[in-house]
Parts: sequence; structure tokens; C-alpha cells
Amino acid sequence: MNTFKNLIVFEMANNHQGSLEHGLTIIRAMGALTKKHNLHAALKLQYRQLDTFIHPVKRLDTSIPYVKRFLSTALSVDDYAVLLKEIKKQGMLTMVTPFDGESVDVIMSQDVDIVKVASCSGDDWPLLEKVAKTGKPVLASTGGLSLNEIDNLVSFFTHNVSDFALMHCVSIYPTPNHQLDIGFLEKLIKRYPGIPIGWSGHESPDNTLPAQIAISKGANILERHVGVPTDTITLNAYSMNPTEVDHWLEAIEQARTIIGDGDKHTSEVEKKSLLDLKRGVFAKHPIRKGERIEWSNCYFAFPCEEGQLTSGEFGKLRAEFIASKDYARDEALFESNEADQYHFIRKIIHDAKGMLAEANVVLNENAQIELSHHFGLDSFTEFGCLLISIVNREYCKKIIVVFPGQSHPEQYHVKKEETFHMLWGDLQLTLNGITQELKQGELRSIERGVRHSFTSIAGAIFEEVSTTHYRGDSFYLDPRIDQQDPMARKTVIEHF
Repeated sequence: MNTFKNLIVFEMANNHQGSLEHGLTIIRAMGALTKKHNLHAALKLQYRQLDTFIHPVKRLDTSIPYVKRFLSTALSVDDYAVLLKEIKKQGMLTMVTPFDGESVDVIMSQDVDIVKVASCSGDDWPLLEKVAKTGKPVLASTGGLSLNEIDNLVSFFTHNVSDFALMHCVSIYPTPNHQLDIGFLEKLIKRYPGIPIGWSGHESPDNTLPAQIAISKGANILERHVGVPTDTITLNAYSMNPTEVDHWLEAIEQARTIIGDGDKHTSEVEKKSLLDLKRGVFAKHPIRKGERIEWSNCYFAFPCEEGQLTSGEFGKLRAEFIASKDYARDEALFESNEADQYHFIRKIIHDAKGMLAEANVVLNENAQIELSHHFGLDSFTEFGCLLISIVNREYCKKIIVVFPGQSHPEQYHVKKEETFHMLWGDLQLTLNGITQELKQGELRSIERGVRHSFTSIAGAIFEEVSTTHYRGDSFYLDPRIDQQDPMARKTVIEHF
């Protein structure tokens, strides 16, 4: 599983109260909830090597709240090793926030799964550089950081960490609703495409709405402070007890159920309920078999029977229907509305427009569009692509749209050299028999004579920049394609 996909983070912080046994109690309580809700979860600890972390003089000043709290809740390295072992036993990932470089060394000695960067450390470059060298996945909170500071953090991690994620966070404890700014998640997601983005909440424990809104805004990761109260231990105003965590997780599940997977799903029940409200097509006067059904010889009325031609199907642009039997006046018309080539191509165009809009790719009005269908238009959904020619001079630029599940057969060029620039989606590119995943933003140059093919699972858009494109310079390894007239495997689109 992806490290950060739908990850729930339980933050223990100092809620263990300096007691190993109480820390184990918290871990087991969260482990039980992890199993109950079938979570992809991590439990997070905080490391500070207090002998060096706190200034030697300030250690004596118990009037400083955090100094007093850190010293009074200290655990040994061996104690933390026991906690980490129990976290894994309970089926959760281990995560640790180091607040100093010495703690990073401890993390490396204990084989922790994920390193967390606290908001206060988001610009602690000596610490960040040491964290980056661990080679572990990194989750960074951004509370209190400006957008420019977040840009700096992302740039650093992009060049130094292979797997990292960001958490939107407001470092006010607890955070009132008017200061949550959860809408900022959308900006982070747009600004840093491909980077998992989450929400680290410090709102009141009984307030489950922020987590639900965060999910609706695209949060992949959710984090809360957790603890277990006792007769002698009272939780702070932003930490959840197990019952509150349970309710929080139920709210998260409810939100994810309501949001769905982001695709459009139309059930048979929904189709039937809508059919019950549609108008059907009826014969205005007798229609003989073989006669064209036109607006002049039919009308639309409610109700529509199952299988009957609907007003919507009949009214599609350029739709044509020929009567397959004789119809009497006022009789319901039952005719096939199987998509003809025109409507098949229109669907391709509309799908491509939708993909380009999702990818924020804007075309100029003079762009030339063509469908490349190597085994005929009927097989386009399996083999081919949509080509958009932007410029073709001594240099050439095209936008290539690859539909979900579509493959482009193996070919090579003699005159043209090209570079693919991945813009959106997923693309598996095969060069001389070696397949590689082309990620968003990546470039791959294809020299003359290099055999290449590509395919996409969920759809892809990439830019092709090359030397001049020449007709007849694409040589396919499959003789069924190579022996065709190049124009026979192309359909030019005049209006996009």
C-alpha cells in the first residue's frame, strides 16, 4: 500500500505522562480501534534527547512550561523501543517526530517506519538535512509556515526525499472553527501535484466536522492527538480519548462513503427511476417498415415504456432511425439507438476535452486534431491515441491524449527525434523493450531508430516536442499496421 494513502495518524506526544505502562495502554487502545475500523494507521511518538536539547541553564528554570513538561514526562531510549515494538504488534506503522539531530540517530537505530517533521521544525535546516539523509518516508506539518516557507520545504524534499507528504496544520491548541482554514488544503493540492496532502487537527475532541470537510477537500492523511484518561490523568483540551477517537473514525468513514471514489456511477435503479419520468417517441401517423423516422412523423409523450425510443435518444444531433416494422398511429416506437460512427467520434472528443480540462491543458483555436487508430476506428479504445498538433516547423510540438486502457503499438522514426514531457495521468513507456513508468513532470528523449510504445491504465496526457514531423516517418513493427496507407489509420477532426 502507498505509505500515505488514507493514512490515520495517532499522535501520542507526551500523553504517556512519562509512564511506559500508560504508553502501552494508549497504543493498545488505538490498536483495537485500528482493527475495528480496518485502518491504515500509524502511531506517532516524539523524541527529544533532553540532555542536549534543553539549554543546560534553562533546565533549572521550571517556570518555562515546556521545560517542566518535557522533563517530567521523559522516557528512556529503551522505553521507546518497547513502545515501538508494541505499535507494530498492534498492526500500526511506527512514526517518530525528532526535535533534534541526536533523536534522528536514535530513530535510525530503531528502524522507525516514518519520520515526522513538526511545524516548529519546518525551517530548522540542520534538522531537515539530517532527516532527509535517513532515506525514510517523511511527513511534514506546515503550521505557522508562510506559503514561501512551504515552497522552500517542498523544494528541499523534492530534491532530497523520495517519499514525502505535507500536513496542513494550525498550531493553536485547541483551534476554534474560524481559524481552521481547511480550504487551504485545495491550494496545497493544486500547488504541489502528486504530493500527498493531509490535515493535522487540533480542534475540540467532540468536533468531527473538520475531519469530514478535510476529506471533502482532498486530504489523504488525518492526524489527531490521542490519550487515555484515568483517575489521575486528565487529557488536554485537544486530545481525544478512545471513545472520541471511535466517533471521529466513524465520521471519517461516513464522509468517505458520501464522497465515493470520485467517478460517476449510474445504477440500474437510478436509470429505471429516470426512465419513469422520460418522454417516449410515438408515431404521429402510420409509419411503414423501412421509412425514415423524422420529426414530421412522430411526437413525444409521457410515459415511456422500457426499451422504447426516448425523446433524448431521438433528438441527438444527427441521430438517424429507420423503422424496422410497420407502426400504427400513436404506437410506441422501439428502435435501436446503437452509436454510429459520428456519435462514437463525438464521445471520444468529449472525453478528451474532459481530460484536458482536468489536466488544465488549454489549446489554441488553430490546433489540429486527429485520431490515430492502428487497427481501425472500432478498435480505437484499445489501440491508438488522440494527437493535437500545435506547431510543426523545424521544431514540432504535439499534445498526446491516451485514454484509459489504451495502447499505442511499437514504432520507430528515421527522420524525427522526439522528447516526451509527462503532463498528467499515468503512462508506461517502453523503449527498445524496456518499460518504465513516466511520472508527472518527467522527460524522456527518444532518439531516431529507438523502438517505442506506450500504454496507460487510467489515462494520460503528455507533450511531444520533436524535430519536424514527416508523414510516412512512423515505422511500425506490426506488419498489419506498417503495410497500411498512413492516412487509412488517421481520422482528422475539423471541429474540436
